[in-house]
Amino acid sequence: MRDADVAIVGAGAAGLSLAYRLARADPARRPSVLLFEPPPGPLRPPSRTWCFWEPGPGPYDAVLTAEWQRLRVHTPEGRRIEDGIAPLRYKMIRSDDFEAFVGRELAHRDHVRRIEATVETVDAVADGAEIRARTADGRPLTVRARWVFDSRPLGSLPAARTTLLQHFHGWFVRAARPVFDPACVDLMDFRVPQPPHGLAFGYVLPTSPREALVEYTEFSGAPLSRTAYEAALDRYTHGALGLGAFEVTATETGVIPMTDARFARRTAPSVFRIGAAGGATRPSTGYTFAAVQRQTRAVAAALAAGRHPLPPVPHSARSRAMDAVLLRALDSGRVGGAEVFSKLFSQVPAERLLRFLDGRTRLHEDLSVGAHTPVLPMLRSVMDLSRLPRSPFPRP
Repeated sequence: MRDADVAIVGAGAAGLSLAYRLARADPARRPSVLLFEPPPGPLRPPSRTWCFWEPGPGPYDAVLTAEWQRLRVHTPEGRRIEDGIAPLRYKMIRSDDFEAFVGRELAHRDHVRRIEATVETVDAVADGAEIRARTADGRPLTVRARWVFDSRPLGSLPAARTTLLQHFHGWFVRAARPVFDPACVDLMDFRVPQPPHGLAFGYVLPTSPREALVEYTEFSGAPLSRTAYEAALDRYTHGALGLGAFEVTATETGVIPMTDARFARRTAPSVFRIGAAGGATRPSTGYTFAAVQRQTRAVAAALAAGRHPLPPVPHSARSRAMDAVLLRALDSGRVGGAEVFSKLFSQVPAERLLRFLDGRTRLHEDLSVGAHTPVLPMLRSVMDLSRLPRSPFPRP
């Protein structure tokens, strides 16, 4: 006998998003749902910030930290490029606010039950899967479900031709005087020293004239030490930004794989991966939240219609191919990331470029964007990819 129709393993962006959509399903089509989340400790993800863009209002607007309709890029030479993105809106949401929002929805739904336990194994059984877990006090727990959606981070990355890491450290700052423009995001500020391969930039999300999230980000082969991040942020805030006196009210740190690896969406007949574990992270940018929404929306619709709920491929084959070329060009050092992105934002409307980065452009638009990149180095990178083997990533 089954304990539930659906089990969701993990309560990050993907797990919570799927639970939210299933909680709001048509009463006549609602599956019974178990949401597994680890007890407080090292397996529970730290608080973080997610950003995404969409046209007009969205389902999570009530808990947004902020939203903007203007973006700004600073070139390495200090030239400022600013553009509007209407009808798109660039949105920021904090994971704690999102979890509380979903939690309020689940609290009123009898068909969704939250279980605080560490999942140890997920195994295929006849007509479903069996989950073995352990509660915070050490008690074993076994449940069966018809469908399992696993959003836990992978222990290692799949083999790939190119893998870079997007790693960052950010400060939530409160300045002594009004120094931020709350109407505009500094999406990429290249007025920071560039690594030999990949790129580095500052990132500023202002929430008021005196408050913002300020991050230092690199695309490279390995993360930095905490001391190195702090030093880079200190140089950026006092140098390029000239903030003057400020206090740090909170911090966040993260590492996002940017890879042309192929991610499995199904690991057993009734067991699927969603979120970053299922390939939702866009290889060229590290953005994940929007693809998670597409994945979970499709899964919920399939379950409601009685169809097989295999999560869709998060990004098109064309998008993944273009991303593989860019990653190879950056990793080989053939192109300078700061120069490439500065040129793109200076010559392509920001709204179209955001749609391109989200895989929402047509073929002719993709070609027009590609024409503004260094064509010869990109072609050489295409040739590289045709002969490069896929190799395991050497680190977790």
